[in-house]
Amino acid sequence: MTPEPRGSGVRLPLRWWRVVAVVVAVAFTGCGGQSRSPIAPSGPPAPALTVFEPGNGVSLPTLIREVKPTYTAQALAAGVQGVVRLSAVVLANGGVGDVTVTQSLDTQFGLDLQAVTAARQWIFSPGMKDGVAVAVRVTIEMTFRLT
Repeated sequence: MTPEPRGSGVRLPLRWWRVVAVVVAVAFTGCGGQSRSPIAPSGPPAPALTVFEPGNGVSLPTLIREVKPTYTAQALAAGVQGVVRLSAVVLANGGVGDVTVTQSLDTQFGLDLQAVTAARQWIFSPGMKDGVAVAVRVTIEMTFRLT
């Protein structure tokens, strides 16, 4: 005998509830898997951020405040040291936007994450192009040394 769900008001065998679940899932994916949220912004999408490379009339941002990365206890215990190289976008307001690891030192003990976290807290005087502050991609090296 197949168990029936309780309290539903509809008495269908369990296998029918599985069919209903599949039909609902197929109907949802048939809509592209998209749902409209009542708080989703409407209107045109935000324009893509133009990010410049230094040179050809684009000046490098100048570092105002640097935050050093911290060692994790696990990395200290393992004796991990070296450099994490990051690619970061310094925004026109001097803050740091997108940060990605381009040369990893450690994903096991969290040093890459510590480097990204520290870089996101840096503050710059922004890069300039034609007298206007612009977003500029820079390379940041975070060094972890055991002392």
